[in-house]
Amino acid sequence: MHFKDLGLDQRLLKKLHHLAFDKPTEIQRTAIPVAILGKDVLASSKTGSGKTLAFLLPAMQRMYRSKPFSKRDPRVVVLTPTRELAKQVFAQLRTLNAGTPYDGALIVGGENFNDQVKELRKDPMFVVATPGRLADHLEHRSTFLDGLEMLILDEADRMLDLGFEAQLRRIHEAASHRRRQTMMFSATLDHTDVLDIASDMLNAPKRISIGHGAEEHTDITQRFLLCDHLDHKQALLDKLLETESYNQVIIFTATREDTERLTTMLNERKLKAVALSGNMTQTQRNSIMSQFERDCHKILVTTDVASRGLDIDRVSHVINFDMPKHAEEYVHRIGRTGRAGNKGDAISLVGPKDWRSFKNVEAFLQQSITFSVIEGLEGKFKGLKPAPKYKKKPVKKKPTAKPAAQKQAAAKVTKQRDKRFYNNVAVGENVFMPKKRKPVEPSAED
Repeated sequence: MHFKDLGLDQRLLKKLHHLAFDKPTEIQRTAIPVAILGKDVLASSKTGSGKTLAFLLPAMQRMYRSKPFSKRDPRVVVLTPTRELAKQVFAQLRTLNAGTPYDGALIVGGENFNDQVKELRKDPMFVVATPGRLADHLEHRSTFLDGLEMLILDEADRMLDLGFEAQLRRIHEAASHRRRQTMMFSATLDHTDVLDIASDMLNAPKRISIGHGAEEHTDITQRFLLCDHLDHKQALLDKLLETESYNQVIIFTATREDTERLTTMLNERKLKAVALSGNMTQTQRNSIMSQFERDCHKILVTTDVASRGLDIDRVSHVINFDMPKHAEEYVHRIGRTGRAGNKGDAISLVGPKDWRSFKNVEAFLQQSITFSVIEGLEGKFKGLKPAPKYKKKPVKKKPTAKPAAQKQAAAKVTKQRDKRFYNNVAVGENVFMPKKRKPVEPSAED
């Protein structure tokens, strides 16, 4: 199947041909025809499947084929969980709407609020935003969504995990009219919160599920290495960067402090590394990502802030210096490589502190994982044994004390008297011997 078979406008087909996009991916050929008909869509697909075009192409189709509901309000709003993903979506949007009057605005946190107000006053057709910042603009009445035609939620599960449910509902209420079309994309349709909010925001949606979130990515080779401690991890990392043939590498860590420490260590070895973490300003993050995309740096050390939305073809290796806390995040991390038909390598370092997270990943992937070994750096750690299950000893029941009422009743019971007789005299418990009476002598008067 080709894009021309999906019923897209000829102007869009020319754009796609110019961008060398000929054949749609599975999520694109399934979702685009449904979205073009104006139906709500609830879809899931694995990372790197091309879902950005799956919602941008129907949005552009609407621009070409229908009149706006309002001359001032944005026609399409795309919500993403992170600034980096919003930038990626906005960059792809600009390639599609170049040379058209359908301009867009990027509204994310960390940027100057007043500058964004000026952009919104230009009445852009498209708004790509993070939920928190767009909700702030609605509160300040910088923009209105009464004439919104399409609301698109990308990575809805991640937005809910980050605590944006209240902001999503606020945006939904600002554009709650029956003619609005809503498209929701999530890594999985088994997420309870996703299904709850979908039932409120979508109207009889078409459910589309392409692959399983845990489905093995055939373009990515996965390896796992056991580590004894932190120094052993760093030695393995040095060895990997020395022996592996790579274009660009993304190293994921658990904390911001580790990103800075590893970046300093790698730069001391002249490896051109740069750190990215959530505590940086948006200007700093933009500068770092721009440099990495332009291949100014070979290694990006980051936290999970870059696990979604990074679409760089030259990333050949992903190294999990620390295993992620959530098993689903592992799939998104390794999905930064092996994109656009390229091959990629994902290497995970598993130490004693990572063992529980590793077992969660193994269960999520539904496969038994074997460990690789680097010669000369074999570790002693072979995994943690499950805690032994001890049999509970039977508890001896203590004799129950008699209630106070029973004790009092027992005290009242007297012993049976001994009623034995001796010579017709009662002796009982104490022998009673009658005394003999002395004869009384008669007196003189008698």
